[in-house]
Amino acid sequence: MNNPASIRILPELLINQIAAGEVVERPAAALKELLENSLDAGATEIDIDLAQGGIKRIRIADDGRGIAADELPLAVARHATSKIEVLDDLERVASLGFRGEALASLAAISRLSILSRAAGATHASRFEVVGGDASAIEAAALERGTVVSAEDLFFNTPARRKFLKTEATEFGHCEDVAQRLALAVPDVAVSLTHNGRRLWQLHAGTPLARVTAILGDDFGAASAEIDERAAAFSIVGWIGLPRYSRAGRDQQYLFVNGRFVRDKLLVHAIREAYSDVLHGGRHPAYALYLNLDPSMVDVNVHPTKAEVRFRDSRAVHQFVFHALNKALSRSAVSLAPAIANPLAWITNRGAQMQAAPVANPRSWQRGVQQSFTQLNASEPNAFYEVLRGESASQFSNGNAAVALDFHRSEPIHQEFPPLGFALAQLHGIYILAQNTHGLVLVDMHAAHERIVYEKLKTALDLNQLASQPLIAPIAVALGERDMQLVAAHRPFFEQLGFDLAALSPTEIAIRAVPAMLPSLDAPAMLRELLDDLAEHGASRALTEKRDEILGTMACHGAVRANRQLAIPEMNALLRDMEATERSGQCNHGRPTWYQFALHDLDKLFMRGR
Repeated sequence: MNNPASIRILPELLINQIAAGEVVERPAAALKELLENSLDAGATEIDIDLAQGGIKRIRIADDGRGIAADELPLAVARHATSKIEVLDDLERVASLGFRGEALASLAAISRLSILSRAAGATHASRFEVVGGDASAIEAAALERGTVVSAEDLFFNTPARRKFLKTEATEFGHCEDVAQRLALAVPDVAVSLTHNGRRLWQLHAGTPLARVTAILGDDFGAASAEIDERAAAFSIVGWIGLPRYSRAGRDQQYLFVNGRFVRDKLLVHAIREAYSDVLHGGRHPAYALYLNLDPSMVDVNVHPTKAEVRFRDSRAVHQFVFHALNKALSRSAVSLAPAIANPLAWITNRGAQMQAAPVANPRSWQRGVQQSFTQLNASEPNAFYEVLRGESASQFSNGNAAVALDFHRSEPIHQEFPPLGFALAQLHGIYILAQNTHGLVLVDMHAAHERIVYEKLKTALDLNQLASQPLIAPIAVALGERDMQLVAAHRPFFEQLGFDLAALSPTEIAIRAVPAMLPSLDAPAMLRELLDDLAEHGASRALTEKRDEILGTMACHGAVRANRQLAIPEMNALLRDMEATERSGQCNHGRPTWYQFALHDLDKLFMRGR
């Protein structure tokens, strides 16, 4: 028996089996490597056939360039590859595979068979390796391309096999890999068969058709296209609108130079872009394709090649963030689609909502009238006269919207703003408006909250967040900690538009509030700001926590539920929504409005039947 401490060279088979553990830890990893080989070979059609979740069999057939007969033994040798030749090639890898380890690893832990016909060859050749033992090369029949079959994965390494999960779980991982590949190459036809049953077949087509096929029609209908280019980078693809958010990360597909990656830097940039519009705990859906010079990204970071490293990570982060932020910042009027099933939506929403008593009609408070949401916006009077039946003629007003002829089944559409014109207020919570497409339903508090929030951000960035003195200062009793915070961070409060003065060792006077928020509950807002200061400090509060603070201020300053609005006030809110970035969601990521298409409303009342 050898001395356990002695140094010795391991057998080649054991070396390969150890290496296989890094590259092929489960069937999905083996499938990924084989699919990448097919793409690198120029395949335009790939058929995937699995048995027992890939544990029993992984078979990949493609129409790529094929492998010459005399190169088949090299194909299963470690570190043998056609992708790179010298060290410099590793600095600008453009192929998906390049290490020359995948087939060698599979040959060590499975019953591997390769059937291939290279371009120009008179016939195909078959080569088999079982647990590292190779057979002779034989002539075989195959029209073109390559067929690789790996059976009985880990049959000779039972310790590894016992760590595999159930057939269903392993197949789920394999299907994820197949879908990622299909998304990466929409111009390649891909099919998936499991246990003899064809599950899906995707024909070569457009990127959008492929994205919709994988992520579903709902994603396609509720997504925005991205196409941004800079000197060194480009990013294209589709991102789900915030109201299409997911409970998990199951619809997040990110590709760098055609390679699916899980990169923390890019994920952080995407998450930051959604931070202003995504409801807490929800996740965005997207299929994004980032392209840059191969020399600017290192793909040789991890054996699975799922992680990358950028030479200029900050530039990449900023480019991706601004590209998505730009798309999400477009007016929601141009992004939000109509409700697909208004009857179901109304039923579900009605079950969730408890009717609130309508407050007595009253004009808005003076403070709100002085806020930036001007409440004297005009609407076409003739529009409302028609609705009241006082006129049936078309409008002469330049802002004319629609003329209703009650002997006709359809209105005559003229000019509408995107969100239309207000008709009424529902339960002091919602605004009902009519536009070209049908009915618009607006959550007035959520919408106003977003408008106030965006105005506050802009004003603070421009150092133009003005104060409005109060006629009578408001006295607020504070504890010792808060009194010290006020004294130490007076510039912080001044930046936000507050003027504070000590009345006594335990009392503060609020002498001015932000001019945009004259109706603000100033004492409650002051206490929240002091809590933020105590937890984060002034500098961090106005950098990392700035948006949270402004969001809280906007929530306090926005119009509250059960406040009765006049028609001009409703229209003023609609016009501000159309001019405000990200107005499709409130600061917490909830939708601010929905469009009900006219034809869907017709269905509710069975018109035309």
